[in-house]
Order: sequence, then structure tokens, then C-alpha cells
Amino acid sequence: MLRELTLDELLTAVGERTPAPASGAATALTAALAAALAELSARYAGNEADAERAHAVAAELVELGDADAAAYGAFMAERNEHTRAEIVRVPEEIARLADEAVELALRATDELSPSVAGDARASAALGRAAATVARELARLNRAES
Repeated sequence: MLRELTLDELLTAVGERTPAPASGAATALTAALAAALAELSARYAGNEADAERAHAVAAELVELGDADAAAYGAFMAERNEHTRAEIVRVPEEIARLADEAVELALRATDELSPSVAGDARASAALGRAAATVARELARLNRAES
């Protein structure tokens, strides 16, 4: 769903008074942007394996944005242990992949010119922020009643 929306549609969807897409999807997409910048950084560093992994991480994160919206919708419809587990699992997976994007970006940093190193540092900052938010969402969802 998320990848089918224009940027304006996505921003409108997130800003609407609906349970989802909301912070989980926004966090997943922030982490996906971090992974895309890690991919750019790895390519400039000449590390195609890391660039390919970063590309895959970005795609997984977009899918997790959709999964988060679906999981939260299912939880709102039927609150049980299965739906609760899913609203915890998805943000935890977003955090794990955001951490991986940070690692990929930082690995490239020493090999980059100062102008591209800024992209790697931006990737790391966005990834860290996304991981922090995702972990907090998982914590809050664990306690959700």
C-alpha cells in the first residue's frame, strides 16, 4: 500500500485521524530512507555487497511499514495475544533493520569524500532515530490494553 501512494497521499494518510498508517509506518519509511542513503554511501565507497544489502533492507522496511499498519488495524479490530504480539514484533523488526542501515552507512564513512560522508552520517542519524522510535513503539504496544 505505502509504495503505491504518492508522497502527498502518504503525508495525507499519516496525518488523518485514523489508527494507521501512523508512527510505525512513518518510522519504517524513515529507516528505509536511512537505508537508501547507506546504499548510496556504500556505492561511492565501492562496496557493492553492502550497497545491495542496503537496497534490500530499504525494501524490507517499506514492507514493514505496510505490515505495521495492517497489524495495528488487526489489533484494533480484535485485541488478543496474537494481534498484540504482531504490534510488538513489527516495530522490533523495524528497529533491527534500522540498526543494520546504520552499520552499513558507518562502514562506508571512512572510504568517502567529505561531501558523500555527509550522506553516510545523515543515514546513520536517521537510522538511529528510527531505531529509537521503533523500540519505543514496541514498548508501548507491549503495554497497550
